[in-house]
Amino acid sequence: MTPPPSTAAERPHPLHVLRATVFAIGALLLLVGVGVLLRQPLLIPPLAASAALVHGAPGLPISQPRNLVGGQLISAALGFATLAVTGSNGWGAAVAAGLSLGAMMLTHLSHSPAAATAAIVVLQAPHPVPFLPLLALATVLLVLIGLLPGRVGGHPVRYPVSW
Repeated sequence: MTPPPSTAAERPHPLHVLRATVFAIGALLLLVGVGVLLRQPLLIPPLAASAALVHGAPGLPISQPRNLVGGQLISAALGFATLAVTGSNGWGAAVAAGLSLGAMMLTHLSHSPAAATAAIVVLQAPHPVPFLPLLALATVLLVLIGLLPGRVGGHPVRYPVSW
């Protein structure tokens, strides 16, 4: 009789968990700090999910810089387009999130947290300027902080795997 497969191999090493946690917190605190300096909110909930992907699953395609930055920006743009047509309501937010999924799939920029960005744009109706440049800044900062673990402390997966 063969013993059952070990689940220990599936668990990440505790130092990897600690490193990912510390870098994710650092990246999100950086967004808050830059937002305070700019007197504009820079941390929106989907970016916390983006940071979790970059640091917790850096090898996944949806975590790569092209997908993170491109997916967030295309979804925000679709959120603003939907907002212009439907106004700020839950129906429009649902449509925007679905449209962003389709657009990300068509453009090969899939980044699942970005669908929430489209919904937030419709529900919160921020002004496109400064929202879009701030979103671009925040995503670039997440990518830059994502570069650090593989260069400091020997992270098991070098980020990015691809650009």
